[in-house]
Amino acid sequence: MEDKLKKLKKIVGDAFELQRIAAVLDWDQQVGMPVAAAAGRARQTSLIVSLAHEKRTSAELGELLQVLVTEMENLDPDSDDYCLIKLVAREYERHTKVPAEYVAEFSHLTSLAHSKWESALAGSDFLIFKDSLEKIFRMCREYTDFFAPYEHVYDPLLDEFEPGMKTAELIAVFDKIRPQQVELIREIMARPVPDQSCLRHEFAAGRQWQLSTAAAAAIGYDFSRGRLDSVVHPFTTTFNLNDVRITSSVHTGNLNSLSSTIHEAGHAIYEQNISPRLENTPLATGVSLGMHESQSRLWENIIGRSYHFLRFFYPQIQDAFPELKTVPLDEFYRAYNTVKPGFIRIHADEATYNLHIMLRFELEVAMLEGSLAVADLPEAWNAKMKEYFGIIPPDDALGCLQDVHWSAGLIGYFPTYALGNLIAAQLWKVCREKYGSLDKAIACGRFDELRVWLSENIHCHGSKFESPELLRRITGGGIDPEIYMKYLRGKYSEIYGL
Repeated sequence: MEDKLKKLKKIVGDAFELQRIAAVLDWDQQVGMPVAAAAGRARQTSLIVSLAHEKRTSAELGELLQVLVTEMENLDPDSDDYCLIKLVAREYERHTKVPAEYVAEFSHLTSLAHSKWESALAGSDFLIFKDSLEKIFRMCREYTDFFAPYEHVYDPLLDEFEPGMKTAELIAVFDKIRPQQVELIREIMARPVPDQSCLRHEFAAGRQWQLSTAAAAAIGYDFSRGRLDSVVHPFTTTFNLNDVRITSSVHTGNLNSLSSTIHEAGHAIYEQNISPRLENTPLATGVSLGMHESQSRLWENIIGRSYHFLRFFYPQIQDAFPELKTVPLDEFYRAYNTVKPGFIRIHADEATYNLHIMLRFELEVAMLEGSLAVADLPEAWNAKMKEYFGIIPPDDALGCLQDVHWSAGLIGYFPTYALGNLIAAQLWKVCREKYGSLDKAIACGRFDELRVWLSENIHCHGSKFESPELLRRITGGGIDPEIYMKYLRGKYSEIYGL
C-alpha cells in the first residue's frame, strides 16, 4: 500500500502543480500581461490545463485507486492518506466523465473571454462580450450532460464549487432568508439615513493602498509569503503555500478598497495556514468555495466593518485622510455601515449583499435552462435589479458586466458567497463563545486568538474534510440561516434603532 500511495501522490501532485502553473498564467494575465498577448496566453493555458487533465484521468491513476479504495479501511479516517484517497477517488470519477478535448477548448475559450470582458467593461458595451458569454453557457450546458442524469441542470456546476450540495438545497436556503432580508431592508429604509458626508471626499489612491496594506498585515496576511497588486476585479490566487497573492482595486471616490483588500486577505490567510504536510497534494487548498468565502466575508464584514475593528483602525484612516480628523468614530461607523441599495455587488452592504447573489443565481439558472437568452441578459438583469432593489443600472458596466466570474466560466460560483455569509456568522458565534474577550482584543488590534482558532479548526485541514463535515465538527450542525439573520438584525438594530 505504501508504494501505491507514493505513486498516487506523484501523479496527483504533478497534476496539482500544473494547475498552479495555470494559476500563475492567469495571475499574469490579469495583473500585467499586454493586451495583444491574449491569444498566445489562451494557447498556453489550454495546454497546461490539458496536461493536468490527462494526469488526473490516467489509466494508471485509475488502477491505483481501485486497489487503494479497497484498502482504505485499514487507515484512520482522519489521516492525511485516507482523506487524500477519498478526495482523489471523488475527483477521478468526476474528471473521467469530461473529455480532454472539452477541457482544452473550454480553457482556451475562457482565456480569450477574459480580454473580451475587460474591453466590454471598459466601454460599458455588452455586445463586445455577448458572443463569448453565449459560447461559455453553451459549453456549460454541454458539461452538465456529462453528468446526466441529474436532479437539476445546475447541480453539476454547483458541485464543482460546493461539493455535494444540490440546487434544491440552495433554493431552500435562499427561500428562507430572502423574505427576512427583504423585511429587514424595509424596516431600515423607513428609518433616518445616517450622515454619509464623511465618505464624500476624494481619497488619494496611494494613501488607500497604504491603508489596505496595513489592514491586511494587521489581521495576519503574511507579506513575506505573498503580495498585493492592482487589478480590474480583485481576486486571490495560490502558487504554493509560501506564495499566496492578493489583488485589489482602488477608486478615489470611496474607501471600498479597504474592505475589498481585507476580503482577499481573508482568503489568503486560509491558504497560508494550510498544514505544510499537505503541500503538493489536492488537499492543500480550501475545502469548498462556501467555506473559503466564509473566511473572506468574516474578515471583511463581521470583523472589518465592526465597531471594535474601527476603534483600532480608524485612527490610521484619520492619519491617512486628515479631513476625517473631525469626524467622530460613531459617525464614521454608521456611515461605513449604511444600508443603501446599490449597483455594485462587491461594494454592497451586508443587508443587501445576498440579494445580489440571488439575482445572479436566478439568471444563471435561466440561461442554463434556456428560458433566458444570453443576448437578453442586460434587460433581464435590469429588471431583476428593479425588482430586488428598486433601481436600474444606467449602463452595462454597473449592470451585467461588473463581475469577472462569467468570463472565467465560473458558473455555479456565485451562491458560495451567500453560503459563506451564513457559515461566517456561525463560526463567529462559536469563537465568541469560546473567547469572551474577543471584541476587546480586536479593539486593541489583537487578532491572534481569532486567527489561530480559525487555523486550528479550518485552515490547517485544507481539503481533508468535506465542508458539511468540517462545519459539523465545529458547530455541531449544518448551515443555519437563522444565526446569520440574528447577526444582521442585531447589528442594524443598533445602528438604525430598529
